Amino acid sequence: MRTKLVVRKSSRYIYAQLVDELGKTVVGTRGTKPETVGEEIAKLGKKAKISQVTFDRGLHRYHGQIKAVAEAARKGGLEF
Repeated sequence: MRTKLVVRKSSRYIYAQLVDELGKTVVGTRGTKPETVGEEIAKLGKKAKISQVTFDRGLHRYHGQIKAVAEAARKGGLEF
């Protein structure tokens, strides 16, 4: 099982975390701009030597801000 990229959003922030197989958060970030959050989580993932992840969007549709986070994380080097 691979590390999960968990993305959640509230009315104000977008949260992204890299969670290992045991449910322990490895790294996490939050922000208001989805592109910035995606780039930051990719950078933190590289620093933690994580390159392959499973994308977990929860109940959110793959659209808008969730899609922007995913595309920015892919551009930053994470593989889904």
